[in-house]
Amino acid sequence: CGTGDAAMGPFYCPGDQKLYLDMAFFDELKREFKAPGDFAQAYVVAHEVGHHVQNLVGTMDKVNALQQRSSEAQANQLSVRLELQADCYAGVWGNYVQKQGKLEVGDVEEAMKAAAAVGDDMIQRRTQGYVNPESFTHGSAKDRMTWFNRGFQTGDMRQCNTFGR
Repeated sequence: CGTGDAAMGPFYCPGDQKLYLDMAFFDELKREFKAPGDFAQAYVVAHEVGHHVQNLVGTMDKVNALQQRSSEAQANQLSVRLELQADCYAGVWGNYVQKQGKLEVGDVEEAMKAAAAVGDDMIQRRTQGYVNPESFTHGSAKDRMTWFNRGFQTGDMRQCNTFGR
């Protein structure tokens, strides 16, 4: 996928419309991010599938076009909104799984813990010792949990408009 590499962690490639999963990331999610569990992993995959949905409905192209005409700070904010929407879509999928009776006790907590663990603030605090919100590209732990939960509670993609807030 162009300059993409699975060693970067899981990501979606709009060019070939495929997910790339670095399986070692799931060990890192458990060990370093302290977010173990099968549903924590499922949240990550569902988030990436959320990007595929964004690609299919044209959101990704619109955001990319806006980012090209934006300052770095504005481009980062657009990236955050795109990522939070993918979190919300992951929550919508979680709602569907719940309605199918396939969730186990603790699954939602696993996803919420993973969403928080991969928040920009948590990653920055862990890797550089301080938080710089202007450099966020994925959103804070709180925002990532909030948007996953919104999708999970509503089960409605229409409730995932992170760009209208």
